[in-house]
Amino acid sequence: MARQPPFSSPRNKRAFLLLALVVSFSFFFGFLLCRRSIPSCSLAANLASDSSPLKENQRVENKDDLRQKSNNPLLFMRGKIVLLVSHELSLSGGPLLLMELAFLLRGVGTKVIWITYPKSDESNDITINLEHKMLSHGVQVISAKGQEAIETALKSDMVILNTAVAGKWLDGILKEKTDRVLPKTLWWIHEMRGHYFTLNYVKHLPNVAAVMIDSHVTAQYWKNRTHDRLKIEMPETHVVHLGNSKELMRVAQGEINTLKEHIRNDDLHVGKDDLLFALINSVSRGKGQDLFLQAFHQSLQIIKSKKIKVPDMRAIIVGSDINVQTKFELELRDFVRKKGIEDRVRFVNKTMNVTPYLAAVDVLIQNSQARGECFGRITIEAMAFQLPVLGTAAGGTTEIVINGTTGILHPVGKDGIIPLANNIVYLATHVQKRVTMGRKGYERVKERFMEHHMAENIARVLDRVLRKSKGNRGNL
Repeated sequence: MARQPPFSSPRNKRAFLLLALVVSFSFFFGFLLCRRSIPSCSLAANLASDSSPLKENQRVENKDDLRQKSNNPLLFMRGKIVLLVSHELSLSGGPLLLMELAFLLRGVGTKVIWITYPKSDESNDITINLEHKMLSHGVQVISAKGQEAIETALKSDMVILNTAVAGKWLDGILKEKTDRVLPKTLWWIHEMRGHYFTLNYVKHLPNVAAVMIDSHVTAQYWKNRTHDRLKIEMPETHVVHLGNSKELMRVAQGEINTLKEHIRNDDLHVGKDDLLFALINSVSRGKGQDLFLQAFHQSLQIIKSKKIKVPDMRAIIVGSDINVQTKFELELRDFVRKKGIEDRVRFVNKTMNVTPYLAAVDVLIQNSQARGECFGRITIEAMAFQLPVLGTAAGGTTEIVINGTTGILHPVGKDGIIPLANNIVYLATHVQKRVTMGRKGYERVKERFMEHHMAENIARVLDRVLRKSKGNRGNL
């Protein structure tokens, strides 16, 4: 096989992507930023859809907007004061999810205040842009330190801590006033890794009003680990699955063939009939890019040894970093070189907007290792584009993918290499199965994993926290 052309330069690549997005979906324009890990393209669409700061009374609403707002399950939060506490302001999943909640609350007239703790002394383009985006939506951004933060916490109707790490803010800033805030605090947890189970982070966990977690698997894991390891009990716990935004679904349902053709031809340099398997996530050992590449290579060997006729197969790793290649990524590239599959594997730089790649590929690989993803939003985003999913049988993936129906699951670790290789071969040789799985995945997203599902479930949790908080104040 002839070797494919190398990647275009980063500058030309970004320019082309921007042009393709402007031509195909104008609302994605203007917010293509590199990120440390791959977050939700649902929020990417939301972030890019409203770039002009407008005062609240200047916003123009049509009849559909007013009708939707009147039916909004979060409407009871109008006029309430909510303080959001994030451990960082970045393009990683946790902060972006909290921003999404902030915008949902602002949409119904909630007064939302944001603090980041601990905040880096050095500002960068990412934090500046994210702060500007929040300000344009009417979210106040204040310092996490000082009297203003303390007074805001005390007078607010609700405090939402985002991720386990944000718990350090309680003792670091509130100190002796912590007990006055805990009864109205909702703790939103996204982590699955063991090193978060330390009293330095979560010693106040039993005393908050409630905890919100992204999957049942993660909730059970936290319940078991806090009890067995820390000897503390979880408070009232609610599971809220994430959902795709209307903007993302509008793209997925639209005419994407032109964008798909451009990305394949001019960015990835692959043929229109090639079969593309993509892993879209930050490049790290926990995301399983190494095991995926081993499985992909093994699938090529199976096809060759059995003389199976399939389209040319390609693997795409989205989430690379062309500026700072880690030791792990160098290992990945070295593996590709040693196995002689450079013409079949592409490393794509991390990007705020992965939508073009979801439009361009044929199968998503969700290969997160150990306990898997807490939820894995990229999975439901891929299903919105009618992509079958080959995922690990761990974490939130097991609550999204129906094995054998919307995708195929395989074990974590090295035990999953051969099963994943066989699953790759199976989908490569069963075109109709790919189509059917993709369609059923799309139907499942529409039924369970939309933004309005997420908003309804969050509304129930917030209402519960408000009621408990009022009850606690009445007992004081």
